[in-house]
Amino acid sequence: MLKRTSKKQEDENTIAAQITELTTGQKTKEKNPAAVSLGRLGGLKGGRARAAKLTAERRKEIAKNAAMARWRKK
Repeated sequence: MLKRTSKKQEDENTIAAQITELTTGQKTKEKNPAAVSLGRLGGLKGGRARAAKLTAERRKEIAKNAAMARWRKK
């Protein structure tokens, strides 16, 4: 069924995957839910662990660089 144009359009990769699935009759690989949850768990731990390891000086340097990058865009 065609989607309405007022709704969010899908990206090219999604459309290509749908076309391939329709023409070949093969489903694309599904993600392993266990691997997805494990990756998410590591991602959730990583930010806190990195922040705990940073010194105050390094945090300040990172913040300065981020602020400069934001101001360069304008």
